[in-house]
Amino acid sequence: MKDSVLRTKSFAFAIRIVKMAQWLQTEKKEFVLSKQLLKSGTAIGALVSEAIFAQSRPDFISKMNISLKEAHETLYWIELLTATGIVSEEMTKTLHSECDELVAILVSTIKTTKINS
Repeated sequence: MKDSVLRTKSFAFAIRIVKMAQWLQTEKKEFVLSKQLLKSGTAIGALVSEAIFAQSRPDFISKMNISLKEAHETLYWIELLTATGIVSEEMTKTLHSECDELVAILVSTIKTTKINS
């Protein structure tokens, strides 16, 4: 799991989220939504990293489920930022796509782990 696609993609996504939050705060002077985006968007990878050292399969599944919830929350903040016109759809298109991909990988990981339990 240490070098997994999920860990690599969630880390790269977190970097993009940090940069987006910095941009929102400096250029748009948007602090509330940017903090929400930052918290949920970086939590995805943090939880995946925690899962590497899960104490059991149920613990692993639990961490992955929480990561999935954080990914869905991140999608919400991205959609809200776009819908309110704070950022353009063009700016968030790839972020949204990457987050959708993380959701799909997380769902697959959770299902596979449950089946193999």
